[in-house]
Amino acid sequence: MLSNNQPDIPLDACYFLTFNIVDKIDLFVRPAYKTVITDALNHFIRAQGLHLYSWCLMSSHLHLVLRTRDGAAPAYFERDFKRYTTPAMLKTIEMEMDLRRDWMLQRFEGYGKTLRRLDKYHLWQNCSSPLRIENDQPRLLMDQIAHVHENPVREGIVDQPEAYLFSSARDYTGIRGLVAVKVVQVQGLLSGRRISAN
Repeated sequence: MLSNNQPDIPLDACYFLTFNIVDKIDLFVRPAYKTVITDALNHFIRAQGLHLYSWCLMSSHLHLVLRTRDGAAPAYFERDFKRYTTPAMLKTIEMEMDLRRDWMLQRFEGYGKTLRRLDKYHLWQNCSSPLRIENDQPRLLMDQIAHVHENPVREGIVDQPEAYLFSSARDYTGIRGLVAVKVVQVQGLLSGRRISAN
């Protein structure tokens, strides 16, 4: 519980980001592929001091609400995350013997060629459309966290956000999730959505 009615919100601005897979391919349909992303998020939390407040991995995209260690814009994190996850994901695709493997690799290779990139495969689209959330905007922050968590509900995958394993919604109900998120608590400020403060 919070004391003195002070919100436990980030001291620096944070960002809402969406990373889309090339051509919105439904890549994240196998547990091994999803594990690459959860492992990568935990790696960046440990190695780079990333403050992750909310995340949700859907079949073709990843939503994040985060703050970098130095509070800087997330461009370097985005670059590093995509560079880190692409080879790990390609290796996992090879090991999984996915029936869609050749088709997906062709799409990833073709996208890189259209961008005239040196990398043979390009897994992620370029733009993450970051939304900056100032530290004096707790309602916007909580709305974005709720928006992230409600993705699987909107898609009809689950009835309640916390029932979806590959998001931080569980952490916001007191159940430890797969990634070491920082749960944001704002006393008396719940956006009317299903976010609950501990």
